[in-house]
Amino acid sequence: MIRLTSDLPVPEALRGAIVALGNFDGFHAGHQAVVGEAIRWAKAEGRPAIVATFDPHPVAIFAPDAAPFRLTTLDQRQELFAQAGADAMLVFNFTRAFAATSAHDWVHAVLGHTIGAAGVVTGTDFTFGKGREGDIATLATLGAEIGMKARAVAPVEDTQGVISSSRIRDALRDRDPATATRLLTRPFAIRSTVQHGDKLGRTIGFPTANLALGDYLRPAYGIYAVTGHLPDGRVLKGAANIGVRPHFDPPKELLEPHFFDFSEDLYGQEIEVAFHAFLRGEAKFESMDALIEQIGADCDLARKVLEEV
Repeated sequence: MIRLTSDLPVPEALRGAIVALGNFDGFHAGHQAVVGEAIRWAKAEGRPAIVATFDPHPVAIFAPDAAPFRLTTLDQRQELFAQAGADAMLVFNFTRAFAATSAHDWVHAVLGHTIGAAGVVTGTDFTFGKGREGDIATLATLGAEIGMKARAVAPVEDTQGVISSSRIRDALRDRDPATATRLLTRPFAIRSTVQHGDKLGRTIGFPTANLALGDYLRPAYGIYAVTGHLPDGRVLKGAANIGVRPHFDPPKELLEPHFFDFSEDLYGQEIEVAFHAFLRGEAKFESMDALIEQIGADCDLARKVLEEV
């Protein structure tokens, strides 16, 4: 899949595309409905389908001190959009100057001149332009001036209400990865490069891969049943600690998966760890022997939980 940026005109072969507009962080069921409509529309008219997203997230610009909240990286989103059937991902470089663009200029200059969009699809709550002055009605009115059509897709709901990234974040903070999986249509997953650590896991018989958390949302600290997805396509089962490791000093925030029956060197490789079930919270143990015993029990439980995965 091609990755484009809003700083450069869209290549001629992709002009006249149908564009799905949104942040799409997480690419949950609601996002999939918007993108799916754009792809169906594009196919019906023999046009390319582009999914447009924003980076950095607007929250990172207007609330820079906010706690990490990302559900996906750009690379993950690009892969998910490709799997959905899009031809390209367009990344809007979100800055304060970009946010100050009027709704008129946003449609005429960005969607029209830079992208050359024939049609756009958004959620019904989509807003754009300085002070969020534009909405779907504005998009349709201004789009008509440049020959661009607009469609809006209603929110996707379940028995608890509208499916949203906020609900997914709440579920992960509330030790409920199963709900996050249902709303995302796949497990929440952190992708990071394996780094060298203090190698304490090796000394107690449970080697781990040390992963920095970056800008990802922090799920509830604790032990999880996980799967690890390696660059070569292999999928490993394991148990992982995410948190600050209270038994060790000094505390250090990490994601540390231990993969069952696996002893290969993963240093420097980018792996993805998917969260399937919360097993227990972090705890400090009275002795190393007690910690080792508990880790063994955690692994036994994780193996059982993952039998159907």
